Amino acid sequence: MFKGSNVALVTPFKKGELDDETYIKLIHFHIKNGTNGLVPAGTTGESPTLSHDEHERVIELCVKESNGKLPVFAGTGSNSTEEAISLTTHAEKIGANGALIVTPYYNKPTQEGLYQHYKAINDKCGIPIIIYNIPGRSVIDMTVDTMARLYELKNIIGVKDATGDLERVILTQKKIGKDFIQLTGNDDNALEFNRRGGKGAISVTANIAPKLCSDFQKLSVKNDEESQNKANELNNILQPVHHSMFVESNPSPVKYAAKLLDLCDDDVRLPLVKVTDATKEIVKKALKSAKLI
Repeated sequence: MFKGSNVALVTPFKKGELDDETYIKLIHFHIKNGTNGLVPAGTTGESPTLSHDEHERVIELCVKESNGKLPVFAGTGSNSTEEAISLTTHAEKIGANGALIVTPYYNKPTQEGLYQHYKAINDKCGIPIIIYNIPGRSVIDMTVDTMARLYELKNIIGVKDATGDLERVILTQKKIGKDFIQLTGNDDNALEFNRRGGKGAISVTANIAPKLCSDFQKLSVKNDEESQNKANELNNILQPVHHSMFVESNPSPVKYAAKLLDLCDDDVRLPLVKVTDATKEIVKKALKSAKLI
C-alpha cells in the first residue's frame, strides 16, 4: 500500500497563515504527476511550527482532496506520547490510511522508552504506523532489535529510515523480514537503498519533481538490466536536485524551488528563514540541470 515515491508535502503559507487554496492545488498536482503517496504534516511540512488545529487541518485537507486516489500517511509524531496519540487517533477518524510517527525528540528516551511510546500509540489506534527514525533531528536512534519488537504489534508496518546507514537496510531485512516496509528518508541514497531491499522513499525532491521521482522509483525496484540502466540515468539527473534541497535547512530550499515552478510561495515560519541568494543560485542551477525550469 505504501511504496515508491511518497512526497513529504510542504505546507504553503500566505502572510503567515495556512494557504488552503494552494495546498489543495499541490495535492492535485501530485495526483496528476505520478506520486505514489502523500505525507502531510511531517518535517518538510513544518510540523514543529504548526498549531495543533493547523496540524489537524493540514491532514484533513489532504485526506479530503486525495479522496482515496493516493494513500495518505499523516505525520502525527510528537515527543509527548499523549499528543502523538491524539494526532494519530484524529488522523484515523478522518480517514488517513496510516501514520508516520517520528521518534521522540529532545526527551532522549531509552530503547525501552521508545518501545513503550510506540506501543501506547499502537494500542490506541487501528491504522498502520510507520516509524520515522531520524537521529540527526531526534538525537536518539532506534535499534533494529527495538523495531523487531515493535513489528510484533498489530499496527507497526515499517520504517522511514533517515539514518543514512545503508547497511541498516540489510540488517533490518535479515532481522525482521521482507514484509517490513523500509522507505528511505534520504533522497540521495534511494537507488542503493532499494537495491538492498527498500520499497521506496518519503521524498523532499518529489515536491518539485514528482514524475521524475516516481519514474525513478518504479525503475529502481526492477531487476532487469534495461530498467536498472534507466534508473541509473534518472538517479544521475536527480542527484544535483537532491543535494540542493539541503544546502540550507529543509524545507526552505524546496519551497524556493517550488516558487520557481509556480507551485507555492517560499514563505517559511521562524525560526526557519528564506534561503540566501547564494543558495538560490545553487537551486536554480540544479533545477536547470534536471530540465525542471
